[in-house]
This record gives sequence, structure tokens and C-alpha cells, in this order.
Amino acid sequence: MHQVTFVPGQRWVSNTESELGLGIVLEVIGRRVEISFPAAAERRTYAVDNAPLSRVQYDVGQKIQDEGGQEFVIDEVLDNNGCLIYSGRDESEESVVIPEMELNSFIQFNKPQDRLFAGQIDKNRAFELRYNSLEQIRHQQQSPVRGLLGARVQLLPHQLYIAQEAANRYAPRVLLADEVGLGKTIEAGLILHQQLITGRAKRVLIVVPDSLLHQWLVEMLRRFNLFFTILDEDRCQGLEEHGEAADALWEDDGQDVEGSEYNPFESAQLVLCTLSFLTDNPKRHGQAVAAEWDLLIVDEAHHLEWSEENVSPAYSCVEYLARRSRGLLLLTATPEQLGVASHFARLRLLDPDRYFDLTSFIDEEKNHQPVNALVQQLLSEDAFTELQSTTSALVQLRTYLGDGTADTLESLLDEEHSQEFDDQISSAIGDLLDRHGTGRVLFRNTRSSVAGFPDRKLQGYPLIASSDYLDALSSATVVERLAPELLLGSRWISVDPRVEWLADWLKQYRGEKVLVICARAETALDLEENLRLRKGIHSAVFHEGLSLVARDRAAAYFADDEDGAQVLICSEIGSEGRNFQFSHHLVLFDLPLNADLLEQRIGRLDRIGQRHTVEIHVPYYQDSAQAVLLDWYHHGINAFERTCPAGLVLYNQFKEQLHYCLLNSEDRVALGQLLTETRQRTDETLAALQQGRDRLLELNSCNHEKADEIVVAMVEEERRQELSAYMEQVFDQFGVDQEHHSAGSVILKPSDHMVNHSFPGLTEDALTVTFSREVALSREDIQFLSWEHPMVSGAMDMVLSSDFGNTAFCTLKLPPLKAGTLLVEAIFVVQCTAPAELQLERYLPLTTVRIVIDSNDTNFSKIITTAHIEKLGQKVPKRSAQDLIRHTRQQITQMITQSEGLAQAQVNAIVEDAVNRMQEEQGSELERLVALSAVNPNIRQQEIDYLTLSIANMNSYLQDARIKLDAVRVALVTD
Repeated sequence: MHQVTFVPGQRWVSNTESELGLGIVLEVIGRRVEISFPAAAERRTYAVDNAPLSRVQYDVGQKIQDEGGQEFVIDEVLDNNGCLIYSGRDESEESVVIPEMELNSFIQFNKPQDRLFAGQIDKNRAFELRYNSLEQIRHQQQSPVRGLLGARVQLLPHQLYIAQEAANRYAPRVLLADEVGLGKTIEAGLILHQQLITGRAKRVLIVVPDSLLHQWLVEMLRRFNLFFTILDEDRCQGLEEHGEAADALWEDDGQDVEGSEYNPFESAQLVLCTLSFLTDNPKRHGQAVAAEWDLLIVDEAHHLEWSEENVSPAYSCVEYLARRSRGLLLLTATPEQLGVASHFARLRLLDPDRYFDLTSFIDEEKNHQPVNALVQQLLSEDAFTELQSTTSALVQLRTYLGDGTADTLESLLDEEHSQEFDDQISSAIGDLLDRHGTGRVLFRNTRSSVAGFPDRKLQGYPLIASSDYLDALSSATVVERLAPELLLGSRWISVDPRVEWLADWLKQYRGEKVLVICARAETALDLEENLRLRKGIHSAVFHEGLSLVARDRAAAYFADDEDGAQVLICSEIGSEGRNFQFSHHLVLFDLPLNADLLEQRIGRLDRIGQRHTVEIHVPYYQDSAQAVLLDWYHHGINAFERTCPAGLVLYNQFKEQLHYCLLNSEDRVALGQLLTETRQRTDETLAALQQGRDRLLELNSCNHEKADEIVVAMVEEERRQELSAYMEQVFDQFGVDQEHHSAGSVILKPSDHMVNHSFPGLTEDALTVTFSREVALSREDIQFLSWEHPMVSGAMDMVLSSDFGNTAFCTLKLPPLKAGTLLVEAIFVVQCTAPAELQLERYLPLTTVRIVIDSNDTNFSKIITTAHIEKLGQKVPKRSAQDLIRHTRQQITQMITQSEGLAQAQVNAIVEDAVNRMQEEQGSELERLVALSAVNPNIRQQEIDYLTLSIANMNSYLQDARIKLDAVRVALVTD
């Protein structure tokens, strides 16, 4: 083995801390050597026999720098008692002689060939991980479902379709108006997530009602791994004070900051705030408007009041923000139930130039009714027969789509009903969708158009009210009558018959998971403590006073089938955002006055994928306000056993009568009249909604064929199961300990032998992760790892942004090749630097070009694969590898140069193909938008202009694509 000799004045580089720069040997004492690293002002002491150091020796022809940064080319290298003296020529061709001790200490070896020749040789497994990372990034960039994989959501076709359709647009401005329970928040999150992943958006502002602030924060974090900063007045004042202090420091340094007022809304990329915070603080509103946003999301947008005569402050607030934001997502209730003026008010926020006059909008909407009727006719099962018997539909098609479509369909009517006819009908409907009025800016799915929901069944349990409750009724408000614990005081647990009923009922259903929801956290806490301590029932509590971690733990305890809680008792927050569909028993300990809130409660179990009928259990006092409200919900609007999209509207219409009956529960005549009138109005309202169904809009909101393709693509992507193998390789290389948790899940812990001080997403505490979507949906306390999870993307960036694994050496036994043959495996990447929003990776992803050649320039790239080398390659002691590379340096340099020529030839073809595909796809889309803009005013000119400019920019950037050597591995063939 080569004997290492250290001599004071020699230059060495640390293999483990290359950022220290060139080191100088200060002294050698016994078996220890002391090295100084001037660039980092550090000293290290190593054991001579196993120091992680590599000797730095430059060869003739190389460019190096002296301490002053002056470059010169080496002509000769002399050895002077173990130290090197370099002689060469500077830029002026003057002779220069530099001892190695005077070399520039700040030089870093980043290029693979530089590190290789400096003796910084990585393990073969590190090289393989680097190459694998490049290949995985390429695959993800080409994935048709990029941006959708990382969300912890069910694979529901209608949600994924809307996300894919809207997120792929330039600065999407759309109205999300699905019925309650279909997941508008998730749709908005999916669009946002995809926009961020693909680089189309960077700065996002979400504005929500006060009651939904926490829900949005949790949803974005738990489902999409998006960390939003909540801004309120205290936070803004703190940021301003910090900003002013920072400005003072700049002023002390002589920097001019005059006139630069600190804007808290520019302190983070992802910001969340309440609407009231902006409307109540004109200064904060002005700051929010001044900050530039790529995407603005507004929840509960139907509460923004607008009319031609009067505009509410909340509407004006959002309007100013909407005008300054490139993209806009409005989440609102079903438009029809709010009236056409309210619907128009939402649309003018999306595009004020397009929707400028209410009267014109109403007239235009009437013109779309014949199109809707035509689509209904084309969708009917007897469309073929009807088209044969009447010409009206063909006349309309000729009017809307031109002679070509009508003539084709007419010619097919002379034959038997065929697949070609069905295809033409589908094509015609698709063209009508493109031309339909608000279809491009409005997405609305209804339960009737989305399959998979379970049945619902109500079971009421009449109880006799306690005397304490009856005695307190004379002065009780409606709210107090509906929540007896408010009247009964601190001893309510012992006198409220609902408490004893619940304990007895749970014992009867001991083997079932039960979700209990009540209005207040105090009620939930008292109830859970009583069940757990006094009744011996395994229970957990979930309320707004818990931290996010504590809530996840409570939900996980409830989800555990073996040792978990039988019952989870939630305050009202339990009806927000959580998915407990593994249970089908819901106990409503009290009833909310808000019909939408009631639906949200039931929606925790009534979800797509629920395998059982949802059993709704309601304990109530006989002849009380509770009984009245139960009757009104059940017999008036039928809110328990079906969804009622007009529930809140009906409540507002009957509010006075309902409140009278709640306060006078003994008046049976008034209650009977209320129920009769409510049923009648409910039937009329639902009939009107059904009659006004816009079938064309529903089709536009979910193309089931395309939606199913998205789901299939996501399922196939997750079935690859390459992520778990890749991350296991990453954890092993970077020293992260893994411990089995359960099927598809592992526990991660930092270890004492970690390569870096930190690992993305890993704290000092243990972290449980899963690669299974099914597990992630049932165990929200476990991190869901996908290719888009911050830990995974951070790990890949950690590998590729450094020099990790970009050199390697091994020996191979390949009988066809002579022993002593030298092989070079060079990995090149195609570099195409461009703005992220252009998404050039769709056409030119992170492409690797792998070249394997020998010293005779024979190309073995297709013969000797990566798999061959991984299987047959044998590691070599590092000192031996360094010696061999030093002696064959010139030969290896020539082989790398030859490899680059072979790679460049491939890159030319790759770039040409990318340009052609881009021009074909984007050109077709541009032609489509231009043609549609003539018949559909919802095609914004900004979209056309942006696409035109994007095509020109993409072509320019693609033409500038270059290759770069990313990694190199040397292999020596042995016997």
C-alpha cells in the first residue's frame, strides 16, 4: 500500500470538509499531523495513518492561482524535498515560479474532474444515488400528474380534474362553487400546490372569515405541507419594529433607506389573514394591495355583498386585491341559490372588463339556455333516433359549430348507430363546452353528478329534561335552550340526562368507533373526562385549545383499531376539515342553528368512500327547543338524511318563525304551520335549483374520462414503489436511522454518524413517515412522503446541489475486455436555465446523457449499463484509487474530453426534439384560444398574449441549452 508522507508546506484538501479550501501542513508530530486552512481560518489535527485528506498536485497545462488571485498556466512541476514548485506563464506570458505553499487557499474543487484529480473520491453507492436522483427528477418533471401527488387527499376524480384544469392555466382566475361536502378547500389547495410545485406561483395570499382562519392554516399544513404565515395586528407591529431596527442598521452602514416603509405582507411568500383584519385596518389593506401576489384565494366569497347601488366594504377590499393579483380563486356557495346579481358580483371580481354590466350579463345568460338544452338532447340515450327524426338539433349545431360538425353527424345518421357516431357526439359536446359562457371561469359539481356517497339515517332519542333545566327556562335565550349545560352551570354533568344516555349508549356499541360533536370546547372536555374517569370508556377529546400535534395525536388515538379510543369528542372545530370516515356513527350532542354547520358535522363521516350508512344519533329533551329544531331540520328541510344546498337560505327566510317556536316550544300549532310552510318552500327551492341545473356547466366542471385518466396516472405513479427504495438509499447514505413502524411506515431518527448536521424535515425527535396514501389518510399524525414532500425534494436537492457522489472509482471483471483496460463513465446533464413559470421541463426535463468509453475511444454506453457496474463493481482502497488516478490523469482527461463530444452529439438531437414538441403543442393551444376568443368572451386577451410571448421565450431558452459534466466514475478492468 502507498505510504502517505506529510511534509510541512504541502497542500492537502479535506475529503469530509471540502468547503475549508486548500490546507497547509504545519507540522508532523509522531503519528499526528496539524493542518491549517487559511480560507476558513481553521486548524485541524489528524491521525497520520487514517487522515481524511487528499494531496493536491496540479499537472502541466492546468490553470492555477497564487495568493493574490493571479492565474498562470503550469509548464513544469518540480519536487523539492516533498514539496512542489510550479513554474509557468501568467496572462502576460511572463515566467512565474510559485511554491505550492503560496497557492490560493480559497480554491474549491466543485467540478467532478477537479475533485477526482484532487483525490476526492466518493463511494460507488454515493455515485449511484446521485445518478438515481437525476433520473427520478427527470421522471417527475415529465409526470402528467406533477403537482398533485404530494397532497394528503383522496383520489377523487372531480377534485383532481378541476385542479389539473385550472392549475395548468396562466394565472388562473376561477370560481369554485361545488356543493357543500365536495371539497372546495381541497380543490383550491390542489391548484395552489400545483402552481407552487411547477413554479407558476411563488407569492400567495389567502383571505378567509375569522372562523375559518385556523381551519385553513391546518388544512394547508396537514394536507399540502404548506407553511403559511398568519398576519394579524400584533404580528404586523412586531414585524414593523423588527424591520425598523434592521433599517437602522443599514443606515449605520451608510445605506440610504429613506422612504422605504417596511411592509409586513412582504415578510413571507405564503400569507394567511382574515377579511375583517383587512377591512378594519385601512393601513394593512393598503399594504396587502401594495404587495404583489401571484395568487389570491378568498373563501366564503358569497358573503361579499354587492349591488349596482351599494358596494360593501368587504367587497371593495377584495376587489382592490383582486385587481393587483395575477391569479384569483374564489370559493363560494352554489351560485343559483344566491341570485343572479350575487353571482354576477363574483364574476366581475374575476374579470371586471368582461363582466361590466349586470343587465348585459342577464341577457347573455339567457342566450346560453338553448345551448344547454341542446347538450341535454345530445346526451340523451335516444340522441341517434331524435337526430334522425328531427332536424332542429342539426340546425342548432350548424349555428353554433359550423357546417363541418353538422354535416359529419348528418352523414352518420344514414348508417346504424356506431362508435363513430358516439365519438362525433362527444366531440361536438366538447366544442360546445369550450364555447359556453361562464364554463371556463366557473366550476361547480353537485352530489347528483358525483357518485360514491353513502346513505344517511337519523335516530332521535327523546329524554326527559331535569327540573333544574325547566326552572331556568323563563329567562333563557335560544342559545341557552339549545345548550342545557349553559343553564345548568358547573354541575351540569351530574344532572343532564344526555350524559347518562351517552355512557349507556356507548356501552351498547362497545365495538364501534363513535364521533361525538358538540358546540363548545368546555362541554367536550367535561364530557370526555366523565366518560374516561367515571365510566371507564376509552375516549379522546379534540378542541381548538389543543396544539396541532395534540390534535393529531387525539385523532390518531381514535383511528387506532386495536388500542385506540372508542369515542372521540369534538368541539365545533371537529367538523372542520377532518376525515373520520372509518367511523359511521355520529352523535350530535347538540344541534347548531346554522344549517351549513350541521352539514359540515355530518360531512365528517358522509364522504365518498364511506362503506356504511351514516348513522346520525341525536339525544334531545322532549317538548323543548331541542325537539323543535330537530323537527325543523328533519321534517322541514330534511337536512339529516340528505344534503340541503339551500339550508342557510331557508333558515334566513324562516328565522323569525323558527326562533318563536324555539322560545315557545309548547305552541304546537305554530310549529305545525312552520313545518308545513318550510316543507313547501324547500320543495319549491330544490325544484327550482334542479330546473335551473346547467348541465353544460356540470360537464365542464368534470370531464369524467379525463378525470379518470388523472386518477389512473396517480395510482400508477404510486404503484412504482420506487420512492421507498430511493429514500432508504438516502437515509443510509446520510446517516439517518430507520426503524420499522408498520406496513409502509418507518420511524426516522437522527444518528450520531450523520453526514450533515441536519437533514431536511428531520428534528431531534423521532418522526414517523409513511409511503402509503391509505395509511396517511387514516393516520394524520404520520407524515405522508411523496416525491413532492419537502423532505424528499430537500434530500434530492441536498444530493444534487453539492458535490456529493460526483466522483467514484471501482474495479470490474468483464471477460470480453482485457485486464488493465481503463473505463470512464461520464454523466452529463442538459442545462437550460429559464424562469420557472415557463415550465420548460415539460419539453426538456433534467436530461442525463451517460457515456462509457475506454482509452481507445470505444463507446460502451449501450453495452455496459449502470446496472452492470452496480452489480459487478468492486470497491478499492481509497489510497490505491488515488494513486492509480494520479498516474493515469492525462489519459482520463482525454477520455472525458472525448465523452463530452459524444454527449454533445446526442444533446443536439434532444434539444431539436424538445423545440419541435413545444412548438407543436403550444402552437395548437394558441390557435385554439385565438379561435375560441371569437366566440367565448371568457378567453382573456392576457392569456393569449402571455402564451404568444411564452412560445417565443421558450424557443429562445431551449436553443441556449448546454451540457455539463455532473459526475464521473473510473473503472479498471481486472482478471
